[in-house]
Amino acid sequence: MNYQNTLTYLYNSAPMFQQVGGSAYKEGLENTRILDEHFGNPHYSFRTIHVAGTNGKGSCSHTIAAILQEAGYRVGLYTSPHLVDFRERIRINGRPIPEEYVVHFVEKERSFFEPLHPSFFELTTAMAFCYFADEKVDVAVIEVGLGGRLDCTNIIHPDLCIITNISFDHTQFLGDTLAKIAGEKAGIIKKDIPVVIGETTPETKAVFLQRAEEVSAPIIFAENTTKNDYPGMRTELQGLYQIKNTRTILTALPLLEKAGYHIDEQSVRNGFAHVCELTGLMGRWQKLQDTPTLICDTGHNVGGITYIAEQLKQQNYRHLHIIIGMVNDKDVSGVLALLPKDATYYFTKASVKRALPEEELCKLAAKAGLQGSCYPNVPAAVTAAQEKSHPEDFIFVGGSSFIVADLLANRDALNLH
Repeated sequence: MNYQNTLTYLYNSAPMFQQVGGSAYKEGLENTRILDEHFGNPHYSFRTIHVAGTNGKGSCSHTIAAILQEAGYRVGLYTSPHLVDFRERIRINGRPIPEEYVVHFVEKERSFFEPLHPSFFELTTAMAFCYFADEKVDVAVIEVGLGGRLDCTNIIHPDLCIITNISFDHTQFLGDTLAKIAGEKAGIIKKDIPVVIGETTPETKAVFLQRAEEVSAPIIFAENTTKNDYPGMRTELQGLYQIKNTRTILTALPLLEKAGYHIDEQSVRNGFAHVCELTGLMGRWQKLQDTPTLICDTGHNVGGITYIAEQLKQQNYRHLHIIIGMVNDKDVSGVLALLPKDATYYFTKASVKRALPEEELCKLAAKAGLQGSCYPNVPAAVTAAQEKSHPEDFIFVGGSSFIVADLLANRDALNLH
């Protein structure tokens, strides 16, 4: 098999949440433990940092990886979902896993894992841990896929756990209250291992405190951190929500130093200033065009869109154009209610099975007082917005990671660089 054939095989044989949603979700760690034992428990051969949360976990994971790279460590980074290429999920010092490794792993191991019927994420996690062990990373930053307690990354024994925040997302799996969702995320808190909590509500804070007490884990709330050891620090990630992510990361760094990591001030500054270049991060308030300004962002739930809506208010423009598409298992009406009513909307859908049809989205948007037209795919919507925009206008593309993925996959055709 070549690389593309291997990906097709993986997508077709292992259910992929990114594409089909809930039917791909497998609760429990049984398959993960069987896979891990088969491969000789590869995660025992490197140190780890575990990152969970509803929003911000990707940005935090990438930034911590960037800082550790700059400090001289060989750093594995495991995140999801990917935007353009599967290999984005598994990186070492910013370089994606080679195509050859993916092909060889599947060809060599398929006779073992096929009878197991693992999910796509279970199989990908095993691949990541094997690759990091084979390549002898010093440390791997591991982002939770969904939830925490029953997520297949939750077999690791990290030096530090981080939970960025709790908002409503994936409620069909994690629960319909913030306390229930927090309980699932708190499942990554382990005995005697410190945990940093980025953001809380009274409802979630009690859950975190209880779990930390149960397992004797030192707990630190980033909200209580007022000291700034890095005055004037430049941060490459510009979204409003990055303010809290930055505070969470800066709260985590002294705990990593206490755990034996050597991190100097310049490494921290360089990591924050060049995180996209160092780790390949995309889709976080990312500018793709200057005239008119075109920004994309992967924020896709009420928590994420709240920050995006606030940030849009702070932009200067003649007129605002919003290209939006969502998937069918989100709080679509809750998101639409947050968006500005004076923008022109371009309703579209991503190229995944979970995508909400653009006509349905348009009807729901009309109830929220949002007006616009429907387009069958992201390139068509972006092209229409570009044609209708003046140089002083502002174009925003978002509503779903998959909308941003389709945009980035078509950058060349849309002349976005």
